[in-house]
Amino acid sequence: MPVSDASPVTAVERALNILEAAAHRRDGLTNSEISRKLGIPKSSASYILRTLERRGYLRREAESGRYRLGLQILSLGGDAQANLDIADVALPFMRALVEKIHMTVHLAVLDQGEAVYIEKVEAPGFFRVNTWVGRRMFLHSTSVGKCLLAWLPRHDVETLVKQQGLKKRTPKTITTMARLLAELEHVKQEGYAVDDEENSLGARCLGAPVCDVTGNVVAALGASGTLTQVDQASMPRIAEALKETARRITRQLHRRGAAGAA
Repeated sequence: MPVSDASPVTAVERALNILEAAAHRRDGLTNSEISRKLGIPKSSASYILRTLERRGYLRREAESGRYRLGLQILSLGGDAQANLDIADVALPFMRALVEKIHMTVHLAVLDQGEAVYIEKVEAPGFFRVNTWVGRRMFLHSTSVGKCLLAWLPRHDVETLVKQQGLKKRTPKTITTMARLLAELEHVKQEGYAVDDEENSLGARCLGAPVCDVTGNVVAALGASGTLTQVDQASMPRIAEALKETARRITRQLHRRGAAGAA
């Protein structure tokens, strides 16, 4: 079915085409140039340009009327690059951890009220964890999510919960703010989080925080396995190995940050 000129899909494609065109022209583009170059009606181009300018993705020079990329683009790019850097630093440590504990290991960051996997190392064997890089997970029912929440100010936690809710994934899922806040305090005291069949029955996961040079939690390292793999006897050993790996990743991030600042 052909897409109409006024469809949302067309508008999104045009906005992206405009941003890409602006990125390739260091001296910027005028409304007329954008309209002619991209084949967009001038009135439509004008509307999209004003919207992108208002949101900070473009900036308009008052004298020439030319549009250039705005600071919001740089902010998005910086966030994406930061996540790529963390994954790049963490990957060899994650591989070593998998060899030690024989469990699947993930690295997650906080994005739009969810935990998003940015790296994964699968453990060899029959059991496979149904996850992938880019998968979004709930914060309140996962070990990595709890780590990403635990060191946030209480107001931020409450805001995120208000936005996302506390969906019941299994009979063990935390579904009240009071229980969640108590759980997050426990996470901070122990230095790691536990998902005890709270997101998926039959699975038990541990998570530990990864910090940047300022001491802020920027990612969470998680280890996932079956109830047999992570029983009460083995949990302390796995938790310590996970925390130590998270500390090593943190130290490597600090060294990289120090080298970049030199």
